[in-house]
Amino acid sequence: MMNDMSADRAESDTKHTDLLVLGAGPGGYVAAIRAAQLGMSVTIVEERYWGGICLNVGCIPSKALLHNAEIANTVMHHAEDYGIFADGICMDYGVAHKRSREVSARIVKGIHYLMRKNKITEVHGWGMFQDDHTIRVERDDAEPVTYTFDNCIIATGAHAASLPDVELGGPIVSFEEHILNPELPHSIVIVGAGPIGMEFAYVLANYGVRVTVVEYEDRLLPREDAEVSAEILKHYRKLGVIVRKSFKTEAVRPTGDGVEVDIAPVPDKDGHIPEDSIPETIYAERCLISTGFRPNTEGYGLENTGVQLTEGGAIAVDGYLRTNVPHIYAVGDVTGKLQLAHVAEAQGVVAADTIGGVETEPIEDYRMMPRATFCNPQVASFGLTEEEADMLAEQDPSVEVNVSKFPFSANGKAQGLGEGVGFVKLIADGRYGELLGAHIIGPHASELLAEYVLAQRWELTSEEIANTVHIHPSLSEALKESAEGVLGSMINL
Repeated sequence: MMNDMSADRAESDTKHTDLLVLGAGPGGYVAAIRAAQLGMSVTIVEERYWGGICLNVGCIPSKALLHNAEIANTVMHHAEDYGIFADGICMDYGVAHKRSREVSARIVKGIHYLMRKNKITEVHGWGMFQDDHTIRVERDDAEPVTYTFDNCIIATGAHAASLPDVELGGPIVSFEEHILNPELPHSIVIVGAGPIGMEFAYVLANYGVRVTVVEYEDRLLPREDAEVSAEILKHYRKLGVIVRKSFKTEAVRPTGDGVEVDIAPVPDKDGHIPEDSIPETIYAERCLISTGFRPNTEGYGLENTGVQLTEGGAIAVDGYLRTNVPHIYAVGDVTGKLQLAHVAEAQGVVAADTIGGVETEPIEDYRMMPRATFCNPQVASFGLTEEEADMLAEQDPSVEVNVSKFPFSANGKAQGLGEGVGFVKLIADGRYGELLGAHIIGPHASELLAEYVLAQRWELTSEEIANTVHIHPSLSEALKESAEGVLGSMINL
């Protein structure tokens, strides 16, 4: 009798949904909304961060801190340029940090509103696949609940990677512990000069922290165009950031009052080490490890679904975000494609459209996705670097690479803003004017890049951009000038 009652209760605790989304980050919640718009019943499961890393401890709060840092930079270093004269100015990081958390909280609250608006069922808890059509959710505030589903989208994200033999904890932190800490260190070593490391370096340096950036590659922002890396290096050195590029971090040891970081020079491609590059130990109050992310594929029963992984440990997907299991999809950082929030959102829409039977465009070439680093000057890019374009031309003699660069020092609006630094660099195929890549370092680069991304997506040429009237004075004129440069008809330089 008791066994029958238990079976009846278990059956009654099982619910069905057309689509189950595991993970409520940018990819997951966007996919859920799009699927609901297409008429599906949608259930979304999230254990901790509604809105994902991005909204809670990543993109959104960090951009709030960066804006405060830009203000601090203006007030502390350039106030007289704007006729501001005041004694005893103090920039309070605690207030900036509090504002960043408030901004994050408001945006996250908006995610829950969107779920309600679209009649999406929210389940707070940890989801575990029982098989490829069933998931059981363990909940802190209620009994476990089991869902069966017709289709599933896995959007479990990624976690910060550390260095071999370096354990996070105490003064050795990832971006997450760092951004949640309202206290500034007096000094910090940042291991990794990618976007996260560079953004935090900018914030901390402008609040008076002694910052050392250690990068294994031979330049900062090593995935960007080489000229962009060289330009950003100049600005960070002016900011007082200590840079150790072509250095390997060999050990990080906590001490009683901070950390010791052992670094050693990395030989160049010819096996040479510069004479002035010697091993050293750096002492600091905190060490931030920012060396990338690893997909979250463990701990939620993925092995019970039959879903295959790539050699790099990500979930393998095709252009429509389909896994090898026909009714299971994956989007966002867990796919290991290009771990950016806007890429996850785009993937989420394609996956939902595919499930809903709506015509959609597959995502095939992630090189053409836009990317940005929100330091100052900002960096934004898409497509091939000049080096990559030259390599393409070597492999395919029919490709003719034309490169044009227009400096913001020659742009009137940039000068008026007091930000006449950096440049727009456009790379195009000289035969047809098709865009191969673009690289912007300068004011509002992340906003400007969209014009070039749109042009490339719909096969507009550099000539068509050059012949389009742009507002004067505006930063966007630099885009037009660079397009004209590809044609050999740049006006203002």
